[in-house]
Amino acid sequence: MTTRAFTVVDADYARDLPLLRAVREPVFVHEQQVPIELEWDDLDPLSVHVLAMDNEGRPVGTGRLTPERKIGRMAVLDNWRGHGVGAELLTRLIAIAQSMGYPAIELHAQVSAEDFYRRHGFVTYGDVFEEAGIDHVHMHRAL
Repeated sequence: MTTRAFTVVDADYARDLPLLRAVREPVFVHEQQVPIELEWDDLDPLSVHVLAMDNEGRPVGTGRLTPERKIGRMAVLDNWRGHGVGAELLTRLIAIAQSMGYPAIELHAQVSAEDFYRRHGFVTYGDVFEEAGIDHVHMHRAL
């Protein structure tokens, strides 16, 4: 463990599904009112997942990289926002995409998070669109 209050680790979907649920469901299903049937999809078992864990081994954030070369399901528990968790998760997912030889990656950013992704080199394109009842924008980044 590091001296930080959290660490980012690579996750195994089958083994770590309860940890992924412990972050994604409070954030997306309960807080943002995304229907549970939209939260979990067929890409989950095929994607690369990362977890941010606190120093007691509890999950506090997560994200995924799909085979479609898209980052998604970025979520940080409310009391951990503003502590660099999202930035560390995103940095790890970008590094994974680079290691896989991807020339670029995409994501659908919630409009409220657009500036966060822009600070990490993503560029917005296209119009605002609705996904799961929330306004999003398309973003991409060359690697």
